[in-house]
Amino acid sequence: MTIAERHKYILNQLQEDGFVSVNNLSAELNVTRVTIRKDLRLLEEKGLLFRSHGSATLVSPYVNEKPVDEKELVNVEEKQAIARAAAESLNMNEAIIIGSGTTVNAFARAIPRNIELTVLTSAMNVTMDLLDCKDIEIVQLGGVVRKGSSSVVGHYAEEMMQNFACSKLYLSVDGISLEHGFTTSNMMEAHLNAKMIAAVQKTIVLADASKFGKKGFGKICNLEDVDQIITNKSASKQYISALESKGIEVTLV
Repeated sequence: MTIAERHKYILNQLQEDGFVSVNNLSAELNVTRVTIRKDLRLLEEKGLLFRSHGSATLVSPYVNEKPVDEKELVNVEEKQAIARAAAESLNMNEAIIIGSGTTVNAFARAIPRNIELTVLTSAMNVTMDLLDCKDIEIVQLGGVVRKGSSSVVGHYAEEMMQNFACSKLYLSVDGISLEHGFTTSNMMEAHLNAKMIAAVQKTIVLADASKFGKKGFGKICNLEDVDQIITNKSASKQYISALESKGIEVTLV
């Protein structure tokens, strides 16, 4: 296979899956990983892809922080479907944690109004969405308010987390990377999310397919620290297989 044929194959795979790995391409094209890395570098120099450690994507993997009111307008139907699926995993009289983000905010709105729960949350918009639920006890974390996400972060919120033990955490993320794990665009938010993971038995990430292959500034945790991901059916098959090989349950809606 010529260089041009390899490049065409790589770009076709990127169009189909949005993601390619050096190891898979090396096996599929029967060439060394060094050769594939050179191919990816040449294609990146032409502006045709973005390289990462051991992989490449069609779009830049780096995430910039956006206001919550702007993010709410993106992938609305996908987030609502994910939220409905997450709501089905709730049990009566559970104590759960809900993080911040537009997908978990959609989850809060999808929670049945007749279920008895204790909800601990850092997100003020989640609290507001649950105020009309007479059977849901809400514990609002305190701290420094991040207006961009309508949530709190910082030392006081992290101190409060040490006093609770919950069954499940429902978490939104800005990026899911096979190399870097789960990330968000804010370092303090990432640190609080890590504290939340330590306080629960099961961590469930709610993320639409656009988050796959992306990286935020703040690392929340490794892939192995999450038990389940609920995402939409358009998620890359390669990513799904890679995540399942890590022992993560992937639910497609």
